[in-house]
Amino acid sequence: MISLQQVEKVYRTKTVETLALNNINLHVDKGEFLSIMGPSGCGKSTLLNIIGLLDEPSKGEVAIAGKPVHNFRDKELARLRNEKIGFVFQSFHLINDLSVADNVELPLLYRNVSARERRRLAEEALASVGLSNRMRHFPGQLSGGQKQRVAIARAIVGRPSILLADEPTGNLDSVMGNEVMDILLGLNREHATTIVMVTHDEGMAHRTNRLVRLFDGSQVQ
Repeated sequence: MISLQQVEKVYRTKTVETLALNNINLHVDKGEFLSIMGPSGCGKSTLLNIIGLLDEPSKGEVAIAGKPVHNFRDKELARLRNEKIGFVFQSFHLINDLSVADNVELPLLYRNVSARERRRLAEEALASVGLSNRMRHFPGQLSGGQKQRVAIARAIVGRPSILLADEPTGNLDSVMGNEVMDILLGLNREHATTIVMVTHDEGMAHRTNRLVRLFDGSQVQ
């Protein structure tokens, strides 16, 4: 489902060159749940952004669902992201002025989906994370765990085959964190959603199928 071959990422300014990723070779099978761990600044989020087509490598090749993307135009990349990839972030990124249901519908606005179908899919996604009774609430009325569940519902509303999660339990206490992790495991188990999760939590990482460790931009495990 995801393939990275000899991927390197270098950030350059006029005076400094920083090697963020060095010779990453990573293959994630369909339906696999992979964790990425490593110290702060080791390249975890950079790697996730490259997998999610939000950034491009300086060298190497990325393929999603068997399709190399290095020659894709911006519009093609945007379409692939919208149709194949869902994103969950540590800081939720919900829009406070929109209701929970409207937040979840957002990714569908970029598809040819009717308003009625958007609402149906949002209701279905919210039901899958246990928030059917919160559809008309606003983010400010929710707990941190509930906000993260809304973010997961938004990520899966378009039924992506890949879900990328950047520290999804990082801002949550252990109880809420385990609830969110249970939802991710359920998505992986019941819908064969391929999940790549960046985490600092060894306990969460060891609940997944496989663990990859990064150190100073290199893959060490």
